[in-house]
Amino acid sequence: MDDPRFLSLKNGGRLAFVEYGAAGGEPIFFFHGWPSSRTMAELTDSAARELNLRIISADRPGICDSSFQPNRQLLDWPDLLQQFADHLEIERFRLLAFSGGAPYAYAAGLKLPARVRTIAIVSGAVPFADLRDHGGLLPLYRWMIWFYGNQPRLLRTLFQIARPIVSWRTSLRMARKFLRMLPEPDAEALRGSAAFDICFESQRRAWRGSGADGVMADAEIYGRPWGFRLEEVTVPVRLWHGKKDRAFSFQTVEETSKRLPNCVARYIDNEGHFSLPIRYMREILEDLIAVGRGD
Repeated sequence: MDDPRFLSLKNGGRLAFVEYGAAGGEPIFFFHGWPSSRTMAELTDSAARELNLRIISADRPGICDSSFQPNRQLLDWPDLLQQFADHLEIERFRLLAFSGGAPYAYAAGLKLPARVRTIAIVSGAVPFADLRDHGGLLPLYRWMIWFYGNQPRLLRTLFQIARPIVSWRTSLRMARKFLRMLPEPDAEALRGSAAFDICFESQRRAWRGSGADGVMADAEIYGRPWGFRLEEVTVPVRLWHGKKDRAFSFQTVEETSKRLPNCVARYIDNEGHFSLPIRYMREILEDLIAVGRGD
C-alpha cells in the first residue's frame, strides 16, 4: 500500500517517501528509474521481507508528491539524501538504484563515502555526455538527446503534450498492448504479472504533482555532464545488467563499469531491462548486503 510520509527539506520543499520490506531491517535506500516514482520499490518487498531488509524509497524533487526544485543539479542529491538519512536516524546505509536512479547513486557514493556502504546498480543508466557513440542507447533516448541539444523548446512542448496521456489510469491498459514491442525476456516477465502494475503504475505516478516539468527536469540531468568522473567513485559498486537490455546495451554499460575503481559487474544472459530486477531481486539484495558486512 502506498501511504507516503514526508520530510521537510532545508530549502523549504518536501520529499515524499514510502518503505517496503522489514521495518526493523538493515536500511537500503532505493532510487527509482525514469520516468518513475517511489512505488517502483515495491518490486523489492517480498525478497526484502525474507532477508530482513528495510527498503526506503523517495520521489525525487518534482516527481509525484515531492516538491519541484528549480534548476536542480545531480550533485544536489547527496545533500538531500543526507537530510533524509539524518531524519530517519540512519548513520550508514546501502543503495539500490534501478535504471535512471544510477546517476543519483553514483553521486551519493562520491559525496557520502563514509555513510554509503555499498551500491547496487540494476539496468543502470550511463553518463550520456561522456559517450562518443549513442548507438547503444534506446532510440527514444537518442531522439531526446538530439531534441535537447537542437530543439529544447519543442522537446518541452512534447513533454507537456505527453503528460495527460501517460498519466491517465487507462494508460496502464493501453501499455499492456505494447508488451509485444519489448524484448522477449521483458515481455515474458511483465505479462500477466503484478510486476507490470508496479512498474507502469510507478511511471504513471511520476507525472503527478509538478507533472511534465518534474519529469523533464529529471530527464535533463541525464543529458548534461554529471559534474564528476566515475573514476572518483570509490565506494564498492555491484553492477547488474541484462545482455538483452535495449535501454542501455550491455556493451555500453561494460565500458562504463571499467571506469569504476571498485566495481564487480554481472552481465546476465537472456535478461532485459525489466526482467532482470523482477527475476533476480533476491540475488541482487543478497549480494548487496554481503559486501562490507562488519565494517
